This record gives sequence, C-alpha cells and structure tokens, in this order.
Amino acid sequence: MRIAKFSSADRIAWGLVDGPELVVFRGHPIYQGYETSGERLPIKDVQLLPPILPTSKIVCIGKNYADHAAEMGGEAPKEPLIFLKPLTSVIGPNEAIVLPSISERVDFEGELAIVIGQIAKDVKAENALDYIWGYTIANDVTARDIQDKDGQWTRAKGFDTFCPLGPWVETEFELDGQILETRVDGDVKQHASIDLLIHKVPRIIEHVSQAMTLLPGDIILTGTPSGIGPITSGQRVEISIEGIGTLTNPVA
Repeated sequence: MRIAKFSSADRIAWGLVDGPELVVFRGHPIYQGYETSGERLPIKDVQLLPPILPTSKIVCIGKNYADHAAEMGGEAPKEPLIFLKPLTSVIGPNEAIVLPSISERVDFEGELAIVIGQIAKDVKAENALDYIWGYTIANDVTARDIQDKDGQWTRAKGFDTFCPLGPWVETEFELDGQILETRVDGDVKQHASIDLLIHKVPRIIEHVSQAMTLLPGDIILTGTPSGIGPITSGQRVEISIEGIGTLTNPVA
C-alpha cells in the first residue's frame, strides 16, 4: 500500500493512494489501522505533506555506500555510522529546500528511508524487518562547507528544510536491487542499486536499536550513493526509487 498524508481546505488526514486518487483513512494508519471512510479525493486537489512526521527522531547512517565513502575521502565505517537530524528539518513533496545564508555550498543526498512501525529495542537482524511499517524517500540535504568546518555533522545537516520526505510510504516495498536515482533540473547525478548498501537494512535496525529505542513513526535514513553535489536557488531536485515513486523539491 502507498499511504500519503495530505492537507485539503478543511483538514489534515491520511489516504491510500489509488491511482490518481486518495481513499481517505478514518484515522492515523499506524495507530488506528487501515479503515477507510470511503471518501475519495483527487491527488491533484490536495497538498501532499511529509508522509510521516517522525515520532521522536530521524536517525541517519553515514557513508553506507563504498563509492560515496571514497568520494568523501575516507574508508567505509566497519559498523553503521549513526547521526541524527532534528524533526524541524522535515518538509514534504514540492516544498522548498531553503539555502541558509551562512553556507556557501549545500548538497543533495538521495536516500532510501525506513519508517518504523512498532517499538524496537535490542532487535536482532533476523527479526528486524518485522519492525518496519514501510519505506519512503529522503534527501539528506547537507551544508558541506559547514560539515567540513565543524568536523561533525549536526549543524550541517540540521537546518530547517534539510530533510525532505515523501511522496508517500510504501508498506509493501521489498528490498530487491531497486535503483535510486537523483536528478537536478533533469540531469542524472546519482544512479545506484540499493543492493550496494554496505550495512543492509536488518543490520542497521539491529545496530541502532542497541543504542536507542525506536518508536513507531521514527525514520532511519540508510545512506547515499556517490554523485553528491551542490544545489543552487531556482533548481529542482528529484529523487526516484523504483517501487516507491519520486520525491521532488525546488531550491530557494
């Protein structure tokens, strides 16, 4: 199922994506199930929002593709490298990534994102997929010059608008070599199979849940492939993952 969060003239709600329409759920699908009201709305008539507002945290995995680790000038970590983005960095489809005035270089980073579906603590890798509600697409936007200057990543990756998510959550997505592709103004910048993740999704959940309890609605960004690069005002970033869809954001 593809599940979208949307706003219309009179409400914010969730809906099941059915072709060009949304079938409206009665409540939050994680907490209240998949009962629908029967109401249908054309997707073109609503504003898609971030499909999930993380319950407590956005966990990110750094340097999780070998070619990206190499382009960053270092070796790939032997264990998943964890950092966090604040909830205030989240925006939805077609919302603008706002370039901060204190940075001279801001980069895109297209990523597969995991959406946690139930409380997860000390999960074993062999059971990890049971804790996933679905997957969506993320852009781990990064102020590269600030990352280099600070020597750690919190400020560089934590600006408002630096975590676009969407366009929806795909609950039936199966990890099977799908292609992730990032385009800037139509030009392909990243193109890689998600099979190239160094630390696979089950290992990521095991590793993160050893350190912190994951709550329903939490997001884990799994890492970006090589091809990262700068974006400038007026450009348009599109990130596509086979089997999920395309996340599009302008730059302002």
